[in-house]
Amino acid sequence: MKYAALFPAVSALALAACAAGPNYVPPLPVVSAQAPLAVAGAPISEAQTPAQWWKLYDDPVLNGLVADALAANTDIRVAVARLDRAKASLRAARSDLLPQTTLSASPAYGRLPADQRLPGTKRDDWQVDAGLDVSYELDLSGRVRREIEAAHGDVGAAAADADAVRVSIVAETTRAYVEAASAAEQIRVARNIVDLLDHSTGITQKRFEAGRAEKLDVSRLATLAEQRRAEIPPLVAERDAALYRLAMLTGRTPDALPPAATTRDTTPTIGQLIPVGDGGTLLARRPDVRAAERRLGANTARIGIATAELYPHIVLGGSIGQSSTGFSDLFGGGPLRWLLGPLISWNFPNTSAARAHIAEAKADRDGSLASFDGTVLRALQETDTALSAYAQSLNRKQALTAARDDAATAARIVQARQREGQVDYLTLIDAERTNAEAEASLAQSNFAVASAQVDLFRALGGGWQNQLAGQTGAGK
Repeated sequence: MKYAALFPAVSALALAACAAGPNYVPPLPVVSAQAPLAVAGAPISEAQTPAQWWKLYDDPVLNGLVADALAANTDIRVAVARLDRAKASLRAARSDLLPQTTLSASPAYGRLPADQRLPGTKRDDWQVDAGLDVSYELDLSGRVRREIEAAHGDVGAAAADADAVRVSIVAETTRAYVEAASAAEQIRVARNIVDLLDHSTGITQKRFEAGRAEKLDVSRLATLAEQRRAEIPPLVAERDAALYRLAMLTGRTPDALPPAATTRDTTPTIGQLIPVGDGGTLLARRPDVRAAERRLGANTARIGIATAELYPHIVLGGSIGQSSTGFSDLFGGGPLRWLLGPLISWNFPNTSAARAHIAEAKADRDGSLASFDGTVLRALQETDTALSAYAQSLNRKQALTAARDDAATAARIVQARQREGQVDYLTLIDAERTNAEAEASLAQSNFAVASAQVDLFRALGGGWQNQLAGQTGAGK
């Protein structure tokens, strides 16, 4: 009997030595994921991507718009609210490490039977029962510690999710600003081309009236001018849509945007090599990778929570209280009742449900590991794709710039020769059309380059390391 009585104590000491379930070890990405990020021909540097990458545009208006978006965007507010909820759950899990107290009182007014009334007391009076209960769980299996560990993982995942929203909002705000400015640039180029064609049409009309040109020449130039004029309304609609989206992202109404944002008509550019870092810093910077890793940690801890169901659940409890007739005797010298002792519960020997819960938790952990691996691969794929697109957009712009310069030179030569009567108006119209198409294509290419830059920065995961990043702490 003596050895049998010692068995529960020895078992408890053994359980207290460690927490149930596996200890979490962060996964390591494949070695190739740590390699430098490089695409042949891409004008990039291996310097670290700055946290506030949009400042590379050196545009105070854009800086202000991004700051407004980070402070007022509704999607960010939703993500921060989810983070606050996760932090509250962590505080609740931590509270299980502390003793739990319950103070109770149950007053009731009634009449006692005559044979139960004490001498000198009223038959009709208040019956009061008050007490204090204290309980403390002996976390011998580590269940509470694993719950706190899982809650820490949930907070880290929610913080990374909030950072991912910030990355998206910064990129979309920059893209909307770039798109509005680029559309305005294309509108300006299109109007300049229309003005040029209108001028050529007017001159040709005068030459026709003087008998020095054909009516067909006037009609062809007028047709080309109207075709270019018809391209302007869709561009205006694109600019307006970008401005409306910019207003939404920054928490404004459209008419409250800064005038400098609505009147800019040149596409923002970056006058230096884009710093991209390497694969290792990319994975550390990408919020989606951090969120996947934190969810893996949380689900690993939940295996321990499920495993703890196999072991005894021991709660130390104590209670003290007093019953009295009337309120005046409640805190008097009357007798107290008290109780001390452990409460032990153990689902044994049928552990099928507990083992099923362990299997579920392991399946969740395995799914989280697969999700982490997939997130790492997707991060590398998105970055490599963005790098390639950026490099090719610059190559295209370089070729279109040369084509525009050649077309402008050819148009000037043809205009001079036409005035001298060396070429006909068909040749002039063709030169004007080629020059107009080259100007418009170059303006579109400017937007393609800027858009590719935004895609690249978004893939690199920058934009969340700002003054709001302090909200991502795990212990608040």
